[in-house]
Amino acid sequence: MEQAQAFLEESQDLDSLIAPLDGADWTRKTAFKQWSIEVILRHLHFWNKMALAALEAPEDLKTMLVPVLEGFQRGDALVDVESQLVSERGGNLLSTWRETYLTVADAYSKADPAQRCPWVGPSMSARSCITARQMETWAHGQAIYDELGQVRENMDRLRNVVILGINTYDWTFQVRGEEAPQPKPYVELMAPSGDEWRFGDSDSTSRISGSAEAFAQVVTQTRHVEDTDLEYSGEPAQRWLYNAQCFAGGASPPPAPGTRSVRQI
Repeated sequence: MEQAQAFLEESQDLDSLIAPLDGADWTRKTAFKQWSIEVILRHLHFWNKMALAALEAPEDLKTMLVPVLEGFQRGDALVDVESQLVSERGGNLLSTWRETYLTVADAYSKADPAQRCPWVGPSMSARSCITARQMETWAHGQAIYDELGQVRENMDRLRNVVILGINTYDWTFQVRGEEAPQPKPYVELMAPSGDEWRFGDSDSTSRISGSAEAFAQVVTQTRHVEDTDLEYSGEPAQRWLYNAQCFAGGASPPPAPGTRSVRQI
């Protein structure tokens, strides 16, 4: 699957960024919920392990998720539960995360894209599962790039994240108990390579245009739409971009304008 290679490359780029970190660097707080770099890496590692189990050992996944679900029932924060379940810290965590993402990428590269993988919510195809891992790596990685004052150079593998954003248009409203407004916006984006990506009906009266990076940032809630180059028209586009959510879980509000950006060093 191309998506498995995209996940691998996304992970390797993040690896190159954080490999030189040590000591107090791991405790640096990012603009994403004040999660530290170590907390973000632990989160990525934990759910990479879950994705591997979902593909290769679905019955084991059920057991592995028990403490997570119990933590949710107690009202524990997800990062606190993950901290209890992943003992590695700092450089040891980096090494374990690296070993796991290589294993995950290899396993999914050989998998049937249509294989069903159980998850916390509804099951997903293997293709969707590994795409979600790329999305999470890219989105959480953005907070680390921002904290370290680095502007990421995106590649066209970002298309997988964009498509996930496009496909979750209805979900953005469903998770909020609303009907998705119609017509669905026509989306025209500039890829990192300079190619143009188009999605939807070009006759739609609601439209979105701008860079693929900005669109991916908005649907993953790493930027507020007002902090991007996206242009839009029509109520459906406006309501979508101000609430877009391409990930599972309860309704999550986007960051406030001006709160997430590359840190000035």
